Amino acid sequence: MLTSVLLLWEGWSHFFFSSCPSLPAQCLLLLASLLILAAPGHSVHTQTLNTFKKSPSNTSSSVLKRTSWPRDCSEVPVDSPSGIYIIQPMGLHPIRVYCEMGGADRGWTVIQRNRQDTDITWAESWSTYKHGFGNMHTEFWLGNEYIHQITRQKIYQVRFVIWDAANNMKFADYNLFSLDDESQGYRLRLGAHSGTAEDAMDSDNPRKVHNNMKFSTKDRDQDTYRGNCASRYGGGWWYSACYSVQLNVKGRLAWGRLCRGNCRASAILIKPTAYH
Repeated sequence: MLTSVLLLWEGWSHFFFSSCPSLPAQCLLLLASLLILAAPGHSVHTQTLNTFKKSPSNTSSSVLKRTSWPRDCSEVPVDSPSGIYIIQPMGLHPIRVYCEMGGADRGWTVIQRNRQDTDITWAESWSTYKHGFGNMHTEFWLGNEYIHQITRQKIYQVRFVIWDAANNMKFADYNLFSLDDESQGYRLRLGAHSGTAEDAMDSDNPRKVHNNMKFSTKDRDQDTYRGNCASRYGGGWWYSACYSVQLNVKGRLAWGRLCRGNCRASAILIKPTAYH
């Protein structure tokens, strides 16, 4: 905790003391947010903090604008390492995300990670799936509300990464990705498919399709099945009746014909499309 707080405080003390006398409440709120984000297990890269600069022309009312933070991982400097960063989507408070910055195709915001032998049950409530859970260094769900708020900013694409039963990595890309808001059940919207893994999200079988489906959990049934897919199979997902793909589950990860319940691991990543 002390190390993280010192990292945050170093380089920020001048900002707070020089910019905040006339805005004590707002500054205390921002400082509290930063200290919470730096709590044990919540370490963040200092590169993100360095994007929040106070220029001589800034006034105390302008230094707290959202534009001081990256809106997603594509706005993190390209030479930054992969890891946990602070972003602030438009209209939302700052949040922690894991940014995948490796390789030439960098700048992905990771919204899910799971493995077959996870310690997480994934059988969580609607509220828990809304706000997210897990450990960003291992297995986690970012949160439906945060995913929605991120994807409403720009036009996004998504990459589903799957490690099959033999631990071979495959991927399925969709050139469009968004979630509707909560009043619409966080309905999933996908575009055209490409990649080395089959298009298992947009199956021709209406009982197993996931595209255009609402999100369901054990306590909010929005699938097309006569029962509750989330209760029956475990884990929140965009079920129809019931699934071809299930990545939010303990021990039985599935992706179409590639691995029918014996996938080793998964990750879901999003970033703005190149043509936006």
